[in-house]
Amino acid sequence: MVAYDSSPTLIQSVQRALHLIEAVGARDGRAHAKELARDLGLSLSTTYHLLRTLTHEGYLRRLDDGSYVLGPTLTQVASQDRLASTLARARPAMQGLRDELRAPVYLAMYADGEITVVEIVDSPKAPSIDLWVGIHDSAHATALGKCILGALDDDDRNDYLSRHPLHSLTRRTVTDQRTLVNEIDHIDRIARDEEEYALGVHCRAAPVVTPHLTGAVAVAHRQSRSPGLTDSDIDSALTRSAARIQRSLALPLTA
Repeated sequence: MVAYDSSPTLIQSVQRALHLIEAVGARDGRAHAKELARDLGLSLSTTYHLLRTLTHEGYLRRLDDGSYVLGPTLTQVASQDRLASTLARARPAMQGLRDELRAPVYLAMYADGEITVVEIVDSPKAPSIDLWVGIHDSAHATALGKCILGALDDDDRNDYLSRHPLHSLTRRTVTDQRTLVNEIDHIDRIARDEEEYALGVHCRAAPVVTPHLTGAVAVAHRQSRSPGLTDSDIDSALTRSAARIQRSLALPLTA
């Protein structure tokens, strides 16, 4: 009877590369090749080979003084992981809001100077509305965008508006910056878009703000509201959902 080794096949070069990344992090995110070779018990030539590969792929970055720091690829992977965790926490509340208001629900966030829709929760009975112009170019005409702009400090808001022209999307779109800022400054919790983004589309949004992110959740209708719902009903449900999302995103991550 032949005995098979059930232990996993490990690739030593991959292990060493991962341990190099960990070693850079352990040295406060910056280390020289000789330090890393000594920490891991590797020859200097092997260490340099691995460092060149990790630098080429963006997992590490070599500075002018010859030291290595964590690279942009690693940061991007970590960022995507955080986003996935954020969406997983927000989705149940968004689904509940969709079912309560019988309308698609959108979540947008501000990051790196831009406003982006990061999640849409819809259904066959509550289909999403076509975003024919990306929010990158239309935040001023959407409840989501206005809500987030209203939550930013003056410097971030002014920076954003200086880089994004106020394009006219419908006859109702506000294209004057002074008028837009005045509207944003007078938002009373709920931001509104009444056919400013697209004719026949009405949208309401509430802020979702934690110490780590600035965002908003919105609900959209193809008419002013769903049958049987008042504006007060929509605003109340939206506010509750935003508060629920905000609480879930403020909780610490668990292993």
